[in-house]
Parts: sequence; structure tokens; C-alpha cells
Amino acid sequence: MDNYSRLLDFELSLPFVQAWPEMQAMLQRAIAQKDRNWQLPVLACAAVGGTAEQALPAMAAIGCLQISIILIDDLLDADPRGEYRRLGAPAVANLAAAFQAAGLEAILQCEAEPAAKLAAVHSLCQMALTTALGQYCDTQNPGDEPAYWRVVRTKSAPFFGAALQIGALLGGASAEVAEQFKQIGCLHGEMIQIYDDLHDSMAVPANPDWTLGRSTLPLLFVQTVEHPDRARFLELRQAIPDPDALAEAQAILVRCGAISYGVYQLLSRYQMARAALESLALRHRSAFEALLEEQIKPVRELSSTLGVSLPDVFMSQSPAVRE
Repeated sequence: MDNYSRLLDFELSLPFVQAWPEMQAMLQRAIAQKDRNWQLPVLACAAVGGTAEQALPAMAAIGCLQISIILIDDLLDADPRGEYRRLGAPAVANLAAAFQAAGLEAILQCEAEPAAKLAAVHSLCQMALTTALGQYCDTQNPGDEPAYWRVVRTKSAPFFGAALQIGALLGGASAEVAEQFKQIGCLHGEMIQIYDDLHDSMAVPANPDWTLGRSTLPLLFVQTVEHPDRARFLELRQAIPDPDALAEAQAILVRCGAISYGVYQLLSRYQMARAALESLALRHRSAFEALLEEQIKPVRELSSTLGVSLPDVFMSQSPAVRE
């Protein structure tokens, strides 16, 4: 039985889940997708010498919290794919609250040491509070770079930080080591957000960010930094999704340095995460190195396609990853 099958059995065993058919159905659909991010607590737990069984409650907690976050995010964004379109906003709002509580309950019912459980619940509460702030800030559509980074650090990064932190805690790590895992997770989350911004800004046809006036990192850069094509870009953005306007605007993104700046920000976080990882004495390190490598590989490919140069250190896999 794989981790996801065991996870489903664990979640369905919770009394209040058994009493809520819509919650059961939503859990079954979510678990069937086998989201790789739900495995992050398992990686952290194994890295400190824990077992998959010890990590299962953390995996359940992260899965429930992610479902809650997505339900709320879809409501805020009026996403046409959101569950609220099928069940209605009131039902989905209640389900989001229920899944958040279920994540905490999964930790409280596990067999870990009381101190580890308390620390894990505290981590999840902090994550939920910070993410709520980030979702609120995101509704304001950041208009400058400090506001953008505030959203990234409050909305995008906390989930990944908590996923690694609680996995390490339930695996028996000290509070100090678990905190280092949290920092690596937050950096990983920031890398994901930056890459998504880079990818979406160069997507064809135009990603909705263009037409909805969203302030991703490349679009924020090109619209606020002084460069010769700034006025032309602002004019072109009003003409998108016209394919010719999009092509010219994307060429400006590359030419003015917006893409290079995003790549620089992502690689800076990669270096910080690698340094934090190397400072830890771990039993299983390769899985984390591969996790970070996954964020660099598409950046290499995107940079190569766009003709954006990368430092030599990022142009090939590290020896540890190749092994």
C-alpha cells in the first residue's frame, strides 16, 4: 500500500470526516491526484531518521490544509474551476474551515511525543494565519516590489515551510533542526512562485495575468523600472491578448532584463537553500538535493530558450544529484 492509499484510510477514519459525505468525496478526489507536495513531510521525516508511518499524520495535515487554501483561493479569485461553482460559496466556505480543523486534528491524534505534536500544531497555525494574510495582501494586487515580496513570503512560502518543519518534528528532529527545514521549505516555495511568474509571463497564448492586470515579478519589473521600452510596453499590454502585441511585449520582457532579474532572484534562493541544506547532518540528503534541482532544471531550459545566460555553476547538475 502506497503513502496515498494509507493517507486515505487515515483521513476517512476521523469521526467527523465519516459524518460528512461531501468532505469524504473531496478528500478522495484530492488524494487520487497524488500531489507531490504532500510528500514533503515524508521527505523531511526520512531525512532525520523517521519512518513513513511517523510522517503519515503530517502528510494528512498538509493535505487538508492545502485543500482548505485552494478552496478559499478559488473563491477569492472567482476561479471558474473552483468547487464553489458546483457546491455553492456557503458550503465551500464551511468545508474550507473543516479541512483546516482536520489538519490540526490529524496531528493531535497521532502517537508522536506531546512536545513534537504541540510544535507541529503551532507550525500549522502559523502557516494558516500567515497564508490568510498573504491571500488578503494578494487581493490588493501589489504595485511595487516590496509589496510583491510580502505576498510571496506570506502567501506562497509558508505552506512549504510548514510541510518540511512538521515532517521533521514528527520524525524526532529538535526544534532547531526543524526550524532549518522550515527555512529551506520557505525558500523552495519562493522558488516555485518566481518560476511560475517567469513561465506564465512567457506563455503563449497570453496567461490570464496579462489580461487581469496581475503584478507578477517580470510584469512588475518591466512596468516600474526605467528603460527605453517602458512606455511601449504599457501600450502593448492594453492590446493583449492580440498575438502580435503579446510577442512584442514578451520580447521587451527579455530585452529590458525582467526575465534575467527573475532568474537572478530564483538562483539566489537556490544558493541559500543549498547552503542551509549542507549545514544539516542528515541521514538521507539526496532526496532534498533532487527537490532543489527540480526547480533549477526548468530555469535552465527557459533561459536557454530565451537566450538568457546563467552562471556556469547552474548549467549542469551537481555531483550529488547526478549520483
